[in-house]
Amino acid sequence: MPPAHPFDDDKLKEECGIFGVIGLTDASNFVALGLHALQHRGQEAGGIVCHHPDHGFNSARRFGYVRDNFTKQSLMETLPGPLAIGHVRYSTAGSKGQTQIRDVQPFFGEFAMGGAAIAHNGNITNAEALRRELIERGSIFQSSSDSECIIHLMARSLQRTIPERMEDALRRVEGAFSVVAMTRTKLIGVRDPLGVRPLVLGQLGDGWVLSSETCALDIIGAKFVREIEPGEMVVISDSGVDSRFPFRPQKSRFCIFEHVYFSRPDSIIGGRSVYETRCQIGVELAKESPVDADLVCPVPDSGTPAAIGFSQQSGIPYAMGIIRNQYMGRTFIEPTEQIRNMGVRLKLNVNRALIQGKRVILVDDSVVRGTTSRKIKEMILDAGAAEVHFRIASPPTAWPCFYGVDTPQREKLLAATMSEEEMRQHLQVDSLKFISLDGLYRAVGEASGRNKACPQYCDACFSGDYPVAPSDQIKNGFELKAAE
Repeated sequence: MPPAHPFDDDKLKEECGIFGVIGLTDASNFVALGLHALQHRGQEAGGIVCHHPDHGFNSARRFGYVRDNFTKQSLMETLPGPLAIGHVRYSTAGSKGQTQIRDVQPFFGEFAMGGAAIAHNGNITNAEALRRELIERGSIFQSSSDSECIIHLMARSLQRTIPERMEDALRRVEGAFSVVAMTRTKLIGVRDPLGVRPLVLGQLGDGWVLSSETCALDIIGAKFVREIEPGEMVVISDSGVDSRFPFRPQKSRFCIFEHVYFSRPDSIIGGRSVYETRCQIGVELAKESPVDADLVCPVPDSGTPAAIGFSQQSGIPYAMGIIRNQYMGRTFIEPTEQIRNMGVRLKLNVNRALIQGKRVILVDDSVVRGTTSRKIKEMILDAGAAEVHFRIASPPTAWPCFYGVDTPQREKLLAATMSEEEMRQHLQVDSLKFISLDGLYRAVGEASGRNKACPQYCDACFSGDYPVAPSDQIKNGFELKAAE
């Protein structure tokens, strides 16, 4: 499914969101609600697998939004039982933008000891090598997704139980993974040893919930219990929650971009409100890169909390200089080039009466290719702004992510080929400043900034410091950053 307009095409995309429920009547209904709350993590497709003691496993996979598929009673009645998992997808691995229904998770496999389904958030950086090995040994793949490797590795494991087979399989996997899986009687959650991608545990009555984010617990009224630890596997059954640590312990490297953009602002990460962290990013940005201006305006919606923080710190009034059309659908008839060129205006419009004659600070979360930034700048100038200053709530994105985020090739990233001043000239704005990497670390609670010797987060998209070597990409010619 193509983006609705160019604005969507100039943002980094999280790969997916995962959600699972055990111990609740009609668990699939709760999973559908949870996936709806995680829709920002993937809009291409979604799927649910459930189990009922009398009816066995059932599944449904659909293209498009959760609200357009998993709200229909006729469909939900085919997904009975007290145990279910679900997945919303935006493709990174697999056929980007050309998703086949067979690529839509959760994936299901039938093993000697019974069936199991698995949903995965992240990217396996040695998937190509694993796939070649498995195919040579007789495995038959149904999808182009790297996640299917996990099912085949489980099938070939000699361990006796499905959780043990999953441990065995995940020890072969490199990269980033948060996994929600299920058997006939168990709900399983796992995070990779670095904890790059998020996963949380919640409780609702006698039932248990696993989710990518806390906002999805809120929608079903579940109580947040705790985050699944990096390298932890939880196996949840009628007996309760069993926790184990099957991997060699490593220092956590959680994805810092979850704080900047991916997570919903009403989620809690590491005990911190995402909204408050983003406001603090704006505060740090105003300290590092002050500028005389009349208005601080967010690029909606992702720039809003940082713009509020920037305004509070600088004393420059906050204003809604750009208005977002909340009813912009995912598709739009684009019969002519003239209409296509209106892409950004279909979603965003300048508040002309407010902007005219003003020196405007535009706060956005990131600059990827720069195409949208140029279009927004042109809209602001067309509305009569005297000056346009960009302030960006993340450091320059100069490196692709291989851990579950859809990033353009490095040469298409503006910051990979241009200095900050060159980017300013390219965007044709009065000033352009990004938050520093240390400033971002301070905003997320690291008072002394980034520990260069042992970074506290995964920040590879900014620094080129990859905590797990992307082995498939290196074999295909990708060059890592030279050691400093």
